[in-house]
Amino acid sequence: MTATVPTTAAFIELDERWSTHNYHPLPVVIAEAEGAWVTDVQGKRYLDFLAGYSALNFGHRHPALVAAAVEQLHRVTLTSRAFHHDQLGPFCRELAELTGTDLVLPMNSGAEAVESALKVARKWAYRVKGVPQDTAQIIVAGANFHGRTTTIVSFSTDEVARADFGPFTPGFTAVKYGDAQAVEAAITDRTAAVLVEPVQGEAGVVVPPAGYLRELRRLCDENNVLLIADEIQSGLARTGELFALDHDGVRADLYTLGKALGGGILPVSAVVGRREVLGVLRPGEHGSTFGGNPLACAVGRAVIKLLATGEFQERSRVVGEHLHRRLGELVGRGVAEVRGRGLWAGVEIAPGGPGGRAASEALMARGVLCKETQETTLRVAPPLVVTEAEVDRGVDVIAEVLGT
Repeated sequence: MTATVPTTAAFIELDERWSTHNYHPLPVVIAEAEGAWVTDVQGKRYLDFLAGYSALNFGHRHPALVAAAVEQLHRVTLTSRAFHHDQLGPFCRELAELTGTDLVLPMNSGAEAVESALKVARKWAYRVKGVPQDTAQIIVAGANFHGRTTTIVSFSTDEVARADFGPFTPGFTAVKYGDAQAVEAAITDRTAAVLVEPVQGEAGVVVPPAGYLRELRRLCDENNVLLIADEIQSGLARTGELFALDHDGVRADLYTLGKALGGGILPVSAVVGRREVLGVLRPGEHGSTFGGNPLACAVGRAVIKLLATGEFQERSRVVGEHLHRRLGELVGRGVAEVRGRGLWAGVEIAPGGPGGRAASEALMARGVLCKETQETTLRVAPPLVVTEAEVDRGVDVIAEVLGT
């Protein structure tokens, strides 16, 4: 007797009944995936044009990453940091060498990496810069997205993210993204750091004005302030360089990494940066039971190996140029603007067109998975293994949905 496969509606009903409603996913139930494609429980295939918000830069189930995970699963998965293990040191060394940094602080989620960087920046301010205790300030950009912990939403300008979650953590000053003069005006002798996304993802894949990031570096150098780059979405080849900051020839004092660092297999994050900064931490002051666990390190090392060849950075540049060229053809034909770098684009829907949610649902019905942000923007970020032919297929569907 053949078992009955539950329907899409049945799975969604289970989610709605038993899971907390903190997300509003599209009504598709994915059961399998490979490369740039996913298959739902009814056997329909979709082109993935989101890649887990850059967590799947290398595509679904990349063979080298799956092999690394399986091999480590047969050895040891967790020791806690109460003991050393044979994957942590190699992972930290290889990640530091790849990124041109001195030290690595491994964590799990992207939000944990940002929280860790904030703590390190404050401790550095007190121990090294000489800021009076409990008075350190960190400058952030408006319309930022760095995670959803209580501290991080404290400096968000998104009221949906903030509503009903106060009281909020003090010590942050938000200024307009892309405005270096506003940053300069906000710096005081108690400023510990400037935290910035080199490309703002949640805001709609917003690229800052030319010279902005270089100016931030200059201001930080002149005022003995740390520059923290949140490269959780923009880093690890997404924009065509290892870091989005690399487009401007700028180096940060600390980088927060996540998403793609786990290869789409498990959460892996890290803060990487200068020894004089990360070196302020001492045993017992910060940690995580799962941070830097053997399985995470093994997968992370396989990710580093893929990035070290430069292949994925090059794919993002070349196929990304094709993506932006094709999307650019839609401007004035249902699209108001296209922003972004590499294989990452914010497609601004023209006034009078469908809302972002409606457009995402229409794309899904036609076999392309994408997701809206800021109500009128489609965020396009396919896995870096996507081909130009697959890009064409996705863009053709976007053109059809937006009525061009």
